Amino acid sequence: MAGGPAALLMGTWTDAFVAPARPDLLPPESFGRLVVDLARERVVRTPWWLLAGRLCVNASLNWVSVSGQARYDRPAPGSSLRTERHPLWQEDDDPPPWGDSHEEARLLATGESIRHVLPALRAAPHGREDIAVVFPCLDFRHRAISDFLICEDHRTMLVCFALARPQVRPLATDDTAEAGGEVHPVRTCVVHTYKLARRIGPAPAITAIAARHFGPDLVTGRTWG
Repeated sequence: MAGGPAALLMGTWTDAFVAPARPDLLPPESFGRLVVDLARERVVRTPWWLLAGRLCVNASLNWVSVSGQARYDRPAPGSSLRTERHPLWQEDDDPPPWGDSHEEARLLATGESIRHVLPALRAAPHGREDIAVVFPCLDFRHRAISDFLICEDHRTMLVCFALARPQVRPLATDDTAEAGGEVHPVRTCVVHTYKLARRIGPAPAITAIAARHFGPDLVTGRTWG
């Protein structure tokens, strides 16, 4: 299988997602409980960042996304963020993840305590703009996460998306390959990234929490490159 265990052991970056089978948007309170459970059950580490604007669910988390800018640059609330092309990548008009993403967002809020994310989400333009809650990395102290990852890596971002309109995620593709293949429409989904793992993601600990909020009928997939 292309992009399987051998590729993972070589250190290929993978963005894995889990989403409901139907492209439904979770209500704000339900979306907030999903976000809170991921932190309270120590699947992810805080701080968290809340973004709103025009987001791309296929933007490579660590490299060109506004989620990555929030995570690594840690701007102040109110800051405007835009997709930045990787300096070594040529411009590409294929759809993401094979081509360029174009994102523009505002950082609405950030915090160390997960308790403060719910009031921030209540004030967010849920359903009118794309929303994302960003966590900096998975929590290696969680047994299921340490069993999934080969080594602790603080670059393993996780992002919860609540999109104003459906977007499509490929089910399995190398983002350096030709565009095409089977896709799945999403409005609410969880995406996380990893480089070295013992199995193909998404991580089971994340899928278990997603099933609690999305229902048991889930779709998972991944991009790598």
